Amino acid sequence: MSKDGGVHMNTENFEVYDGVEIAPPAILRRLRTNKYGSIADLPDDELASPDELEQAYYQELFGQVFHISKPKPVSHNPAWDCYTDIDFNAFASVDFDRMKPEFDKAKYKADRLKEQLKDLAIVISIINGRIKGKAKYKILRYARTGIIDTDDIGNWDIWQLAKLYLKALGLRKQVIELQEISRQRKERQFQKWLDSLG
Repeated sequence: MSKDGGVHMNTENFEVYDGVEIAPPAILRRLRTNKYGSIADLPDDELASPDELEQAYYQELFGQVFHISKPKPVSHNPAWDCYTDIDFNAFASVDFDRMKPEFDKAKYKADRLKEQLKDLAIVISIINGRIKGKAKYKILRYARTGIIDTDDIGNWDIWQLAKLYLKALGLRKQVIELQEISRQRKERQFQKWLDSLG
């Protein structure tokens, strides 16, 4: 501010453009032809959509992190054994029993029951968390041994916990039985194979 109260700008920063003194910010605005800036891969004559700008920004920001090299194409070579766990013997026959074993129905049922048992364990833990105190464990023991019937339990949460607990015990028993059946079947198959060898 000058002594007379007026504002005087420093004329050293002004530049002459077509015979007119212009302030530097105006020159910068005048010289920039594209008000949005430019992106290397996009032509300047078409405006980039917000999605393209965002994609370019993230590509610049996380490009090195997301850089995944493309795998080189590999031709299939029949000389290589693609099944590393399959036994190819001297006569070029394949051990098809290990490549695609026979369906084991008992093991399949046991696996499905195990999944149900996991789901049941989650529900039991949720209900168990709602019930305070240690008396619930005595009630579960009495229900398991048959001293009390689950229908005689008055509290709804404890009744539901006891019902689910007994169901889980039944499922667990079924899983053990099915696994034993599957194991015995495999032992019989193995014994049959040993007998065939002589």
